[in-house]
Amino acid sequence: MRLLYSIFYFTALCFIAPFEYFKRPKEIRGRWIKERCGFIDARQDTAPRTLVWIHAVSVGETIAVTPFVKKIKEKYPETGIVLSTVTDTGRKVAKERLGSVARIIYVPFDLCFAVRGVIKSLDPALLVIMETELWPNMIGEASKSGVPVMLLNGRISEKSFDGYLKLRFFLKKVLGNVGFFCMQNKVYAERMIALGAAPERVVATGNLKFDTPKPASNPEWTAVLKGPVVIGGSTHRTEEELLLDAYAELKQDFQDLNLVLAPRHPERFKEVEELVMKKGFPLTKRSEIKSPYAAASLSGAVVLLDVIGELSGVYGAADIAVMGGSFIPHGGQNPLEPACWGKTIICGPHMENFPFMPDFYEEGAAVEVRKETLSAELRRLLLSPDNMVSTGEKAKTLYERNSGAIEKTLEIIGRYL
Repeated sequence: MRLLYSIFYFTALCFIAPFEYFKRPKEIRGRWIKERCGFIDARQDTAPRTLVWIHAVSVGETIAVTPFVKKIKEKYPETGIVLSTVTDTGRKVAKERLGSVARIIYVPFDLCFAVRGVIKSLDPALLVIMETELWPNMIGEASKSGVPVMLLNGRISEKSFDGYLKLRFFLKKVLGNVGFFCMQNKVYAERMIALGAAPERVVATGNLKFDTPKPASNPEWTAVLKGPVVIGGSTHRTEEELLLDAYAELKQDFQDLNLVLAPRHPERFKEVEELVMKKGFPLTKRSEIKSPYAAASLSGAVVLLDVIGELSGVYGAADIAVMGGSFIPHGGQNPLEPACWGKTIICGPHMENFPFMPDFYEEGAAVEVRKETLSAELRRLLLSPDNMVSTGEKAKTLYERNSGAIEKTLEIIGRYL
């Protein structure tokens, strides 16, 4: 089965890789193709030491794993860390947040020779895979080389579970090469066992994202925002238009209302900019807001957050956070980032990626709405500041109550170091 998978993967890669190569800036193309083919520089350690290879696919996973990596370095200072990512934005955030404590590389293609090349160069003592990046050759080659594999912060959505069940025979062999599964909750743990993982290797350790510390402060530029602030966080196509239409209605009664749009994918910044202009709103781009910030003032403005890595801090300046990816069948974006600030959270009907959301709704820590009722709910909250504060405080309390996943996971990873 792995052979058939490898043939299919390689065939697809022949069509996809050239596009992925040429869409990148020229200055990083060489490094990208080299590392993705498994050609990375060998370790330069002056003395043998334990090394952990951690794979986090993109920005969200990189941010979630950051405090965990730092805790590993605190508890095991002699342990080396290599962090691999798929996306350029994930690599950029990893460099900014972990560049001083970890080596950052692009993950190799899931081809046997590429994975073997990385394993040979790094000689890791452990491979840690974030969430559910179940790449058969990566896991299989690591196991074949005697490198233990651990799944960290694992999750399996209901939709993914239904798909995986159809591949259970093949997947069971892949899961058999994983030494331990640290799942976000009991539901995910049960699904992993149902797919064929050995029950004694599966444990619910909690969600690392609950342990992600909030930024020390808001970005300085947010001081220019005067008046209520609604943020559309990590939005997807059609959601910006939904927010802009609601904003147009609300502006009639809330002249100083600010709307911050933070598209999930940087390649859509230009598209969203054109949409705002088409709707007839003056637009301020975050990249054009310059210091000194004290001399500037924005009221009743639409702001495009066209930079990477600031959203979690910008939530601290919000009154209401509307979660992107939740008004389309995408599964939603991370509501914990505004929750840690104690901000009011509004979600659409699609938050399947976050199975703890029913707890938020039940305890009044977030509000679920449909597209048709978004504007009315925003109006209700803006007219009831006390309700906004109360909802935000409940979100923060629930966030703090669920922390502790890092310590539980460190106990398990210690068995391998």
